Amino acid sequence: MPGFNFNDTANLISKLTFKRAWNGLKVLSSFYLSNITRRPIQWGLPVSISFEPTTSCNLRCPECPSGLRQFTRPKGMLEQDFFRKTIDDIHKELLYLIFYFQGEPFLNPDFLQMVKYATSKKIYTATSTNAHFLTDEVAKATVESGLDRLIISVDGATQDTYKQYRVGGNIEKVLEGARNIVKWKRELKSKTPFVFFQFLVVKHNEHQIEDIKRIAKEIGVNEVRFKTAQVYNYEHDPNHLIPENPKYSRYIKNSDGTHRAKNKMANHCWKLWHANVITWDGLVVPCCFDKDAQHKLGNLRTESFREVWQNPQYRAFRSKLLAGRKNIDICANCSEGLSVWK
Repeated sequence: MPGFNFNDTANLISKLTFKRAWNGLKVLSSFYLSNITRRPIQWGLPVSISFEPTTSCNLRCPECPSGLRQFTRPKGMLEQDFFRKTIDDIHKELLYLIFYFQGEPFLNPDFLQMVKYATSKKIYTATSTNAHFLTDEVAKATVESGLDRLIISVDGATQDTYKQYRVGGNIEKVLEGARNIVKWKRELKSKTPFVFFQFLVVKHNEHQIEDIKRIAKEIGVNEVRFKTAQVYNYEHDPNHLIPENPKYSRYIKNSDGTHRAKNKMANHCWKLWHANVITWDGLVVPCCFDKDAQHKLGNLRTESFREVWQNPQYRAFRSKLLAGRKNIDICANCSEGLSVWK
């Protein structure tokens, strides 16, 4: 949950109950104790989870398995009944719910109904969208749903730049969608959702950083945040995405023109203790870096959430992480702590 804004943070804190605070304290304690003992101790339930509304997407971004249609796992839409059953099981401990993993959330026709349900449980809700479906009607419904945070991906200030990464996208639709949300927040006198532009900095758009700040101010979004790009084949960067400005890169350029990751691989990860990801069909995976669900830690169609969180697969994965994170494939390109927020 990166970044700080007083109103947004106050809204998050307002969702905190004694039970959620106590759960968070247990999770944090078990994380530190695990790192001291090098044994996977896990108390409490996740503070945050990500739920995948759909694997479908209208765009074809070059580093995204959803955009490239490269999933080996099944594709589909999250069903309301399954979502509600899971939330009913853990809502008393759960503070933060991210409606996003892969795909475009607004393609799921029941998406905003699920947001409303989570809101009714007083859970802080967030989603990330490419904003192509934020028509006036949908924008109004989004504000009325109680969504707390709306991340709009804006990876260019002009169409020529935007379309290089957001293949098939239209920057004017994105900006119009943002205007619709801001308009309905004002009309409905709503402080939520907290809206920010997320600008994925790559080589072809790094010259437009100041431009997107200006556009965001004109529209009236709350904030602009700049994020470093995950590049799968970063050693050779075949799509020429790694920016020249090292501030906005996860990678360091070697003397021979190849790249290496900036991050030092520590044998611990807060994500494995406080959060996880649930695919549309109920698979539980460690984090958002397991995009194709290769590390299946449980299945909520056959086990309860509480059973999965403490099952042998989860304990084994935490043990493996504590023993040597560099041996876990999804950790090799991890961005933890490398995003740039301004």
